[in-house]
Amino acid sequence: MEAYFDNSATTRVLEPVRDIVVKIMTEDYGNPSAKHKKGMEAEQYIKEAAEIIAGTLKVAPKEIVFTSGGSESNNMALIETAMANKRAGNHIISTGIEHASVYNPLAFLEEQGFTVTYLPVDAKGHIRLKELEAAIRPETILVSIMYVNNEIGAVEPIEAISKIIKKKNPSILFHVDAIQAYGKFVIRPKRQGIDLLSVSAHKIHGPKGVGFLYIDQRVKIRPLIYGGGQQRGMRSGTENVPGIAGMGVAAKMMYTDHGEKMQSMITLKDYMIDRLSKIDGVTVNSLPGDLSAPQIVSASFSGVRSEVLLHALEDKDIYVSSGSACSSNHPAVSGTLKGIGVKPELLDSTLRFSFGVFNTKEEVDYCIDVLKELLPVLRRYQRG
Repeated sequence: MEAYFDNSATTRVLEPVRDIVVKIMTEDYGNPSAKHKKGMEAEQYIKEAAEIIAGTLKVAPKEIVFTSGGSESNNMALIETAMANKRAGNHIISTGIEHASVYNPLAFLEEQGFTVTYLPVDAKGHIRLKELEAAIRPETILVSIMYVNNEIGAVEPIEAISKIIKKKNPSILFHVDAIQAYGKFVIRPKRQGIDLLSVSAHKIHGPKGVGFLYIDQRVKIRPLIYGGGQQRGMRSGTENVPGIAGMGVAAKMMYTDHGEKMQSMITLKDYMIDRLSKIDGVTVNSLPGDLSAPQIVSASFSGVRSEVLLHALEDKDIYVSSGSACSSNHPAVSGTLKGIGVKPELLDSTLRFSFGVFNTKEEVDYCIDVLKELLPVLRRYQRG
């Protein structure tokens, strides 16, 4: 049996997504900027995808800018918003548990003269709202906080955060990295007070290399890419039509019977947490049920290095992650795990199991049986 539990890193595409991507690449392959029939067909695919995605968020299609993925969306939201608004101030607020595609742009902005405050989190991975309120200054122009943490699945109180920000200063912009949240949660940027929202297609059973940035029409922001003026000048370059159309199909499918899909995932997650908790020397770092994201379970395995256990599972056709979703090739001590107070000896003994729509209870049972078999052997080996 194969058990793929690395869906927060990437997902297997849904069949209708594959079909539309292949069709556009082989039949409807026109350049959407072209004036002939094939160009207009390609343009229509982009329009339809924007309408679908905007519909899932209850925003206007013109507020959706297609990108190459989550990292580009985060870079554009942070760097180009900060640069466009620097006359109003130079202070940004974020957290100590952000993804590298947020943390590194913030480091770049610090080099450009901006000041960044990084809020700590509690043992559940949540920021403390009073600390956020205290961090806001007259020169604060931007707050960037992830919706769902990619390592432990902690869900930040987005609406409460926005209320604090806007009460202090309505002109402060609120960016949300929703890369692990879109498709899993019903998100309403207008109601929740979100000004910018980053999403990646390959986390929702869509293609790699495509994503979008929601930009509220009132936001002052500069383009990240200049050129032919595509997407109303906000992101020049010939659009990735197959990817965009595929993302539109994936979004529509994820939000069809959404409650049932998520309840199924929550049931699977709770089942895995229950079974992991009964294994000696295993500490589960994720909250159960609807207290955190439905797709992520983080667990620490005492006496075994995560990389060793990951490859031992791989030999049994079980695929998991150590570290964050997109940086496993660059191991470092997790800021998230340190932030929630994981014991130092367990920081390098933690794996993430993440679910998608294809996972089954039988795969979880198989994974647990293999862990029970492997752990005693690996612990003896590492002690030796």
